[in-house]
Amino acid sequence: MSSTATCDVGLIGLGVMGRNLILNMADHGFEVAVYNRTTSVTDRFIDTHGSDPFPSGGGILACRTLQELVTAVTSPRVVVILVNAGPAVDMVCEQLIQAGAGPETIAVDGGNSLFTDTIRRERDYRGRLTFFGSGISGGEMGARFGPSLMPGGAPEAWARLRPIWEAIAAKVDPTTGTPIEDAAPGRPVTGGEPCAAYIGPDGAGHYVKMVHNGIEYADMQLIGEAYHLLRTLTGHRPSEIGDLFAEFNRGELESFLIQITADILRQSDPVTGAPLVDVILDSTGMKGTGTWTATNALQLGSPAVSIVEAVFARAMSAAKEERVIASKLLAGPAANGATGDEQIVEAIGDALYCAKICVYAQGFALMRAGQAAYGWTLDFGSIARIWRGGCIIRAVFLHKITEAYLRQPGLANLLLDTYFAGEIASRQSNWRTAVAKAATIGVPCPALASTLAYYDGYRCPVLPAALLQAQRDFFGAHTFQRLDEPTDKWFHIDWSDPRRPQVEVPP
Repeated sequence: MSSTATCDVGLIGLGVMGRNLILNMADHGFEVAVYNRTTSVTDRFIDTHGSDPFPSGGGILACRTLQELVTAVTSPRVVVILVNAGPAVDMVCEQLIQAGAGPETIAVDGGNSLFTDTIRRERDYRGRLTFFGSGISGGEMGARFGPSLMPGGAPEAWARLRPIWEAIAAKVDPTTGTPIEDAAPGRPVTGGEPCAAYIGPDGAGHYVKMVHNGIEYADMQLIGEAYHLLRTLTGHRPSEIGDLFAEFNRGELESFLIQITADILRQSDPVTGAPLVDVILDSTGMKGTGTWTATNALQLGSPAVSIVEAVFARAMSAAKEERVIASKLLAGPAANGATGDEQIVEAIGDALYCAKICVYAQGFALMRAGQAAYGWTLDFGSIARIWRGGCIIRAVFLHKITEAYLRQPGLANLLLDTYFAGEIASRQSNWRTAVAKAATIGVPCPALASTLAYYDGYRCPVLPAALLQAQRDFFGAHTFQRLDEPTDKWFHIDWSDPRRPQVEVPP
């Protein structure tokens, strides 16, 4: 492409995601103007891919300055920003404005930005730039061959972005929800239903991506606990447990995370020959999105207990040195050796499946609370549809979630759907067996156990919160409601003299 070429889209930031998204767009016939603050990064990218064949007619134009990029992209411009979340996004937006981008330029933040920052930016840049937020999930391979895309912002901006986003998104079979995964360089997927759908205004797209990542945290933690239990109870080597996960992946647990877990557990360390999982330090990092989800759940009073527990589990893993010391000082159960009982494999598989259903139920319930808090109208069936392919939490049972919301668009919680209620009912005995066994032998399973407590709490018609309310009224006069009075009436009693009548307190 020449320096005077007219491009369909611009992209700023040639990290792993940016590089692969550019190639994905070019494969689909789009001409992409690219810019990176460090020009040597741009040079290396062009040296590697500048002569790639793009049979669909796409191409790549290297820009040395943002002014060149702004000039190269047709108006109304779409410029995708893939830089680190935080101040860097604002810096790029200001630089775009200085480079000549005006209100007609749609700046698409494709990073993991906090949704409240997206709400602020959409407001602050209005009149100078059209700011638009979009969640992008799928990692390196998803960006290259088809991610799940969660766009949020002005509807008219989505109308301009939509042909690009729907073209490059992952595709699934519309009938079965099965991902179509036969893409290759220069040969993108054709046909199928795109895993991209408009989420809502301002920060809605980034909010849904945040909840997606919270579910991802919990899903990964559940899988880790299932692996820990299987290894402790069966005595199997990691490769053998990898085979078990491969078997799980042929049933209702079929998902990207189960699939890669099987592959990981079969991998040997090229240095020592030992199972690779045994030479990796057991201390997990975080980039913030899981914490944001947990914080938001606490702020909105939505009991996403599994997500919160998964965040704390990562924090616990980071205390490696303390855990090593504690292991020599703190007593555990007398016996925790392998039993070799193969029935436990089925129990753990069922526990993982039941807990996974509840985690997704918590995530969708949180989004339901979020739409009320932030003034959005979210289509939960559509969200489930675009998570069926491309994204990290893609799973075969997301098709069932899609069907559940098609049957009942106003469904308050997935656990109230007859299909999912029946799935847990038929497996909950095994779930309880696995959690009880973990407690008996001293294997920490915080996510499996707290998710079971969530399920039992949600199905319990009477909880001990009445006592808690009485305690609050006793020491702080916080008042209480009565079962035999309308819920808009509040009462207080003088606990120092129970003979005195209760007092109704004005709202």
